[in-house]
Amino acid sequence: MKHKAGFVNIVGNPNVGKSTLMNQLVGERISIATFKAQTTRHRIMGIVNTDDMQIVFSDTPGVLKPNYKLQESMLAFSESALVDADVLLYVTDVVENPEKNMDFLEKVQKMQIPVILLINKIDELGGKWKEESEKRIDPTKVLNEIVEHWHTLLPNAEILPISAKNKFGIDMLLKRIYELLPESPAFFDKDQLTDKPARFFVSEIIREKILLYYDKEIPYSVEVVVERFKEDERQIHINAVIYVERDSQKGIIIGHQGVALKKVSTEARKSLEKFFDKHIFLEIFVKVDHDWRSSKRELDNFGYNPE
Repeated sequence: MKHKAGFVNIVGNPNVGKSTLMNQLVGERISIATFKAQTTRHRIMGIVNTDDMQIVFSDTPGVLKPNYKLQESMLAFSESALVDADVLLYVTDVVENPEKNMDFLEKVQKMQIPVILLINKIDELGGKWKEESEKRIDPTKVLNEIVEHWHTLLPNAEILPISAKNKFGIDMLLKRIYELLPESPAFFDKDQLTDKPARFFVSEIIREKILLYYDKEIPYSVEVVVERFKEDERQIHINAVIYVERDSQKGIIIGHQGVALKKVSTEARKSLEKFFDKHIFLEIFVKVDHDWRSSKRELDNFGYNPE
């Protein structure tokens, strides 16, 4: 029996649904998926295994113009996904400007590997209205216009409309990926789900709760480090530190009489128990690390070096 294996990398601009797509493809909750942009900061692998196939998916940060060193590292993770892919999934949606971040798109145009352009969130087309006439638009017509425009931008790409949230088009996409994969032995053990350690997912789940429960700049000024992860057969003891850039941000994270931090801890513990299927003892502390997002040394310490 022939065995296929390869690297399928997911790229695109912020907030188009890359992480939701990744989770649907892998069938597990690997990547943070929230309504806020710039949620994914690292390149995260999720591995799908069958008897005759192994797909190594990579979720990447949204492509953006970097304003500080953290965003430079995030862009480097995204650009690295253009180098080692066997198949590239370029994700857009029905509302974003196709010409956004043309520098990155021009690199995609030059790629020699198969590129599948995924137009996500097509379920949102049916609810749109034309403001001037107050008439519902024709979703099929609008989708065809979007497809045609992308054909001019990426003429060599296959285009597939999907709804990652509703799993529409996912099975078709997986079938097409299998057809495009090269024959190869598996790159990872067949029981491996990701390349990331357990501590990584603890920090991501805590960071997800911060993204959900705090506004403005707070979620983007936060890094989470797991300092203790002790596991036995029934339970896991975890100590984590939330780093912020300002003393004022520390106060906001903790909240009046610690209420805000307690909420984050409680919700994170619930998600961690579901993720690990074990009882969790979770302690979270808050510390200030001034301007860590602009410090190469701190970014290296936090694992943001893409090399």
